[in-house]
Amino acid sequence: MSQRNRTWTIIIVLLAIIATYIALPGTTTIPIINRNVTVRQGLDLSGGSQVLLEATDCTAAATNSGLDNARQIIERRVNGLGVSEPLVQLQGDCRILVELPSIDNAADALALIQQTGRLEFVDAGLDAYNDGTIIRTSGNPTPTIGISTTASAGNIPISPSLSASPAITAANSTSSTTNVSSTAPATSTTGLLTDTLPTHTIPDKVYQVIMTGADLDATKLAVQLNSTTREYDVAFTIQGQAAGTFAQFTTAHNEATSGARYYMCIVLDNVVQSCPSIKTAITGGSGVITIGQGGVDEANRLVSLLRYGALPVALQVVQSRTIGPTLGEDSIRASVIAGIIGLLAVALFMLFYYRLPGLLADIALLLYTLTVFALFKLIPVTLTLPGIAGFILSVGVAVDANILIFERTKEELRAGRRLAVAVEVGFERAWPSIRDSNISTLITCVILFIFGNTFGASVVKGFALTLAIGVAVSLFTAIRVTRTLLHLVLDNSDLEERKHLFGI
Repeated sequence: MSQRNRTWTIIIVLLAIIATYIALPGTTTIPIINRNVTVRQGLDLSGGSQVLLEATDCTAAATNSGLDNARQIIERRVNGLGVSEPLVQLQGDCRILVELPSIDNAADALALIQQTGRLEFVDAGLDAYNDGTIIRTSGNPTPTIGISTTASAGNIPISPSLSASPAITAANSTSSTTNVSSTAPATSTTGLLTDTLPTHTIPDKVYQVIMTGADLDATKLAVQLNSTTREYDVAFTIQGQAAGTFAQFTTAHNEATSGARYYMCIVLDNVVQSCPSIKTAITGGSGVITIGQGGVDEANRLVSLLRYGALPVALQVVQSRTIGPTLGEDSIRASVIAGIIGLLAVALFMLFYYRLPGLLADIALLLYTLTVFALFKLIPVTLTLPGIAGFILSVGVAVDANILIFERTKEELRAGRRLAVAVEVGFERAWPSIRDSNISTLITCVILFIFGNTFGASVVKGFALTLAIGVAVSLFTAIRVTRTLLHLVLDNSDLEERKHLFGI
């Protein structure tokens, strides 16, 4: 066996082990990278929650396209929080329908989309607040969201056991603290759910706004893993004149120079979302917020909040309810059985018609299935019935490539070529046809994905994505895996006089 084939054999074995581990039903996390790899199912397979929103000013929303902009922001927000393939669409001129898969509690669904107002970064001084606490800011000193205004200074809701908080530092800093023990998030904000917010007591103190969400560069917000502390950070960059204002503030208020712990709360419509302490001065306009024990989910939530803080129109909840799968259990079970039967039929055809190469193609097909499913869990891809159809269709594409290769190999064998030469020539002459057909399919997938993204057809996007992933992986398994397996067999056995094993 050549060194090249030996190297590819090792790579394929390692790939098979990794893909099998990830694809196993019991695998939900990858310990090394702390990544959740559970299977995500769409509305048609798992059900979820449905929320109907209505603009408070229908005329303004209809005339300035504000409702459509709000729809796009809501869709990006719930996607950024890990709720893949939501259904967010307009209903008439005043309403937006939101359906979120795999969220059985309507209250959880509301918590994902209710934060719709003014995002502010306020100087909290030495006061630390738990998430969900309502405070006054210079941007809105008199919030009108069902709050009792009779609070006194002694009623400031600071946790008495608060010993640490998320930290905000310069981008090149590695110092951090543990996460705050936060209370449950508030159930409402301005312009949304105004009739269901419980009464809260807030302090009389008004906190000064340092900057707003508009001062952040949304394109540079990112979640990153701190290589030193192994905790997740949220990297941010401030743009415009606000960078100088922020630099002056953090220089005058930071723990490194003063020894006191100063807090800068991130507030959405007067509701505290996070309250990090300022560890060092941030003069370069870039810094990180250390999440601590909150983990990657909390980091993603904060990024989504900072990136999509405000909606262009005020919305109120008209209806919220839990919905079941749009497909019944019988339909889902029948679809799975049909997919298994299809895979077995293809595998048997390859085995009986092409014999030894067909057996090796079936092994490559098994590796293809494991790899694609592992990628679905890693990316992650939300599985809907159209998405599953795209995956099964890509199985046919993978087999089609093997058929072209084996038929070309049989032609070379009939022409009198030696077995090893016939196999190589078969792969080389089949490659242009395989390449062109797969490129054509990928172009179609790109068009479908753009169409689905433009018109909010998440079902079309899911089909295009799963088909594209399947086609890309099938190119690797058909060309490289099958070829390596054939060389592994030919290099370790004498099959020159057994051409019947190749269908001759």
